[in-house]
Amino acid sequence: MFFGVTMALRCSGRDVSLLLLCFTLTYALIDASSQDVDQDLSNIMNELWKLDTNRLKPGTDYTISLQGKAGYVSQGSNTARDHAQSPLFSYVNEGKLKSIKTYSNFLDLLDNYEKSTGVTEAVTPEELAENYRFLDSILQTEVMKRAHKYLVSKGKSRADLRSFKNQLYDIWFRLYHRDRSAGEDSCGFEHVFVGETKYGREIAGFHNWVQFYLEEKSRHLDYKGYKARDREAPDARAHVLNVQFSWNGLVKPVGSCFIGVSPEFEVALFTLVFLKSTGRVTRTVVNVDRYQLEVVVSRHGRSIGTSYPKLLSSGHRRL
Repeated sequence: MFFGVTMALRCSGRDVSLLLLCFTLTYALIDASSQDVDQDLSNIMNELWKLDTNRLKPGTDYTISLQGKAGYVSQGSNTARDHAQSPLFSYVNEGKLKSIKTYSNFLDLLDNYEKSTGVTEAVTPEELAENYRFLDSILQTEVMKRAHKYLVSKGKSRADLRSFKNQLYDIWFRLYHRDRSAGEDSCGFEHVFVGETKYGREIAGFHNWVQFYLEEKSRHLDYKGYKARDREAPDARAHVLNVQFSWNGLVKPVGSCFIGVSPEFEVALFTLVFLKSTGRVTRTVVNVDRYQLEVVVSRHGRSIGTSYPKLLSSGHRRL
């Protein structure tokens, strides 16, 4: 930096001013970028990424067809031009999904909820047992064991497993009022992993790839195309995507989700951000594998209101 300033001083006064301004702006941007990334969370999330042995392999365990880039759709509009004539998922090895305990127990939860907010949820004894069976299975994975150890080290969770499981239940499965005109009609798990409709007019939540695939397979969901920055396109091996889709006639202008990752990885990642933050809405920038993400988490008391990854950049190809 000092060499550059010395060279600049040999130029005219106007040149010096311009060069110094460039140096100031450049270093300000570098400093802002380094400050924006939460390095501590990036480190633990990369550990979890490496421990996620249940993550499915693109091109082997599943295949996606990205097709065209989706256009602009205003929030609340349910009209979208289709830039993808085929489904996003061309193939998913369902046999493998069902053979992995955490996925199998996850699948049991997807039909436990009323789709629309404003409709009071009723949890049956069987559904309650399914919730705890899912938590028990993910707590046995190395991903959740590491996440638990990290949270204990930060003073955010207790060391005993029963207390941690109860904490996870409150975060993800405790029912609350999303629509104040009705009874307890929502929870973090439903909103994030299953999806809801708000007043029957728009899609709320819905950030899970397995649910996306199943709803697409049953023809309830229509993929409209990927969303990306100008002159950038994702590739078929991407593990994070921004997409546009319709679900039961309603359009999600931009939705984002991980692709291929395990349920335990998502629960761990979002739980870490939730418990490390205190604000109503938290936006944390992290570097995970080759992806730079903004992880967005909002709270609803002691529970998650929503959580999702927003893709900022990756090793995507340029158009």
